[in-house]
Amino acid sequence: MKHCETFRKVTGLLLLLFFFNPSGNANEWQKTDKGAKINTGNSTIEVQFFSSTIVRILKWPTGTDFVKESLSVVKSAEKSALRYGTKGDLITLTSDMMSVEVNSISGQVLFHTKEGQQLLAEKPSGSTFTPFNDAGSATYNVGQSFLLEEDEAIYGLGIQQQGKMNQRNASLRMIQGNTDDYIPFFQSVKGYGLFWDNYSPTQFTDSPEETSFVSEVGDGIDYYFLYGGDADGVVAAMRELTGDVPMFPLWSYGYWQSKERYKSQDETVGVVRRYRELGVPLDGIIQDWQYWGNNYLWNAMEFLNPEFYDPARMVEDVHRLHAHMIISIWSSFGPMTKQYRELKEDNMLMDFITWPQSGSEKWPPNPDYPSGVRVYDAFHPRAREIYWKYLNSGLLSLGMDGWWMDSTEPDHLDWKPEDFDNQTYLGSFRKVRNAYPLMTVGGVYTNQRKVMSDKRVFILTRSAFAGQQRYGANVWSGDVVASWDALRNQISGGLNLTLCGIPHYNSDIGGFFLWNFPRKLQDTEYRELYVRWLQFGAFSPMMRSHGADAPREIWQFGQKGEKQYDAIEKFIRLRYRLLPYIYSTSWDVTHNRSSMMRALMMDFADDRKVLDINDQYLFGRSLLVAPVTESMYTRENREDYSVTGSRELYLPSGAKWVDFWSGELLNGGQTIRRETPIDIIPLYVKSGSILPIGPELQYAEEKPWDNLEIRVYPGANGSFTLYEDENDNYNYEKGLFSTISFNWDDKRRRLTIGAREGEFPGMLQERTFHITLVSQEKGKGMNLDQKSDRKVVYTGEKITLKL
Repeated sequence: MKHCETFRKVTGLLLLLFFFNPSGNANEWQKTDKGAKINTGNSTIEVQFFSSTIVRILKWPTGTDFVKESLSVVKSAEKSALRYGTKGDLITLTSDMMSVEVNSISGQVLFHTKEGQQLLAEKPSGSTFTPFNDAGSATYNVGQSFLLEEDEAIYGLGIQQQGKMNQRNASLRMIQGNTDDYIPFFQSVKGYGLFWDNYSPTQFTDSPEETSFVSEVGDGIDYYFLYGGDADGVVAAMRELTGDVPMFPLWSYGYWQSKERYKSQDETVGVVRRYRELGVPLDGIIQDWQYWGNNYLWNAMEFLNPEFYDPARMVEDVHRLHAHMIISIWSSFGPMTKQYRELKEDNMLMDFITWPQSGSEKWPPNPDYPSGVRVYDAFHPRAREIYWKYLNSGLLSLGMDGWWMDSTEPDHLDWKPEDFDNQTYLGSFRKVRNAYPLMTVGGVYTNQRKVMSDKRVFILTRSAFAGQQRYGANVWSGDVVASWDALRNQISGGLNLTLCGIPHYNSDIGGFFLWNFPRKLQDTEYRELYVRWLQFGAFSPMMRSHGADAPREIWQFGQKGEKQYDAIEKFIRLRYRLLPYIYSTSWDVTHNRSSMMRALMMDFADDRKVLDINDQYLFGRSLLVAPVTESMYTRENREDYSVTGSRELYLPSGAKWVDFWSGELLNGGQTIRRETPIDIIPLYVKSGSILPIGPELQYAEEKPWDNLEIRVYPGANGSFTLYEDENDNYNYEKGLFSTISFNWDDKRRRLTIGAREGEFPGMLQERTFHITLVSQEKGKGMNLDQKSDRKVVYTGEKITLKL
């Protein structure tokens, strides 16, 4: 009997060892319904497949627990059809798209394609857990190092102002700031992405020896590997993981005027009225800060300033002029506001210095009169509800069309290490620091969606974190100081943000501060810079003029017939003519997880010459934009147009390119020089593109799209999908929209207009398409009102045309 009991114990032990370790190695591992769990002795590693191309890696010290609910990730791990294999110390998990290999002794993780090509490897012994006391809580500094190929280009990491496109050899101290938005995500030209899911201050370092993330606070290592095959695939995987992009209203893609700041109701409405009188298109006006009164009433979300004597009428007046209005709201509250008092009762305010520092509005801030303004705990669900309650009753009730969420990083001035010990709903401020913008922006979006479906949420915000694209937010690059270098840096900043999966980006046209131009608008070079910045803005997801130190309205730059004024008006009008293209591209972003601003490597990754180009990009899939980022027409502080300037640019290989202005067809794979008068920037259309051109407008919804020009750019086959809906509600989520496909067969010179798919209330039943085949010989380049080659009446049925 005793021998039988011993036999049962031994047999049970052997079965247990086999269950954990079918390979028979010393270290234990087990299959899970989503991947595997491996105990290396020093640490536990968990591999979770979220899909066949998205894998989560968790690591934590043996003997501890690691349970974390992500703030960024909305997707759940899935039960996957995986194949398991073992060879020596190696455990392999293979999906139908990729494989993960774990060394059960060292803990090293490697990622391969299904064909066995290595994509990325952790550095051996590259996982670090350093004990750390976080405001009284025992935790770790956590880090992970990876090995990249020597010439492997990587992109992303948010918005920085250093002008780099390729982020190799970068060293970034990642703490959210005014002009630097940090997202611990990069993607490789090899077609994979890596999201380091940690919200504490983080050091990213890339060197020839290793690429690493090291974060101040973490109970374990938590990152996601995303295999997309190419840049679009990686962006799509990041959206699948962290949330899709909702449609923005059509009017948000028009022209926006702002400044720091319109100081009265009459001034704000007067700007809109002046644009209408001049006949220059405008869709939006922005009311900046201090409409609430003094600094002790900071962000009261009420019009307490007597210069705004009838705010409801102000909003109505703007709407009567067929414009929209968004308004400044902040992440902090003055001590005399209702919000401050309610939040303070439940200890939902943080204690560190933020803007404004003084109760006095004089500059510099007077420390004898501290403002008492404090940042609210956006991590607390109840605090987000309080924030929304006052926003809803104080401003949405007036008919505001959207929110300018300023200082969402938030401003943290004269900071001290102990400031990060502030306790939030989710732990120390240090633990969650970088996710603040995600939480405060998400609070507004989520709450507005609960009470309103007939108006799309539209948010302009100064900071961003992974996943923020799901909250209807357009990120601007902060209070940049105007210079030619700053203009150039906005291009790479926006492109790298886009490559993190966040597609809506803009910058202050003209730069915010004019510190480099003490004569302000009297400085001829600044006026030239402003024109060039506005031209870049015309090909950004939001076209918004804003800044301090000098007003930016079009009439500040002359009058009709003068070169700078005319150049500004020309590009505002061009923006409106391109609205059918822009709005259809926005649908592509939402429906197909695409991108609006496209780094050249997204479409031409095989052309190594484009991998580090930081001053060119595609706007949508058709338009190659090369902004002018140096002065050409200023001599001794006067305008001088006696010599026409030019800029050099590269046309990527793998396509032919048509000069938008002249119709000239050029081969790709060459560097060219293009003349750039003050009213021209190099703009090229990819051969095979089909470009819908809309009517002349004063505002986005002034006219229906019943007479569109359809411009065909020969040289390759191509296609385009025209998207339409009701422009400003969420009925598209219920399938209420329509699409019309256009397909160009270049060899046969045949354009096929497909049968319309879908419908929505107010949809055009009949329209005219004016078809133009663009060519230099016919003189069909920049003239947007030229005579078309063919005119067809379209009623929703398929049409085939020979051109």
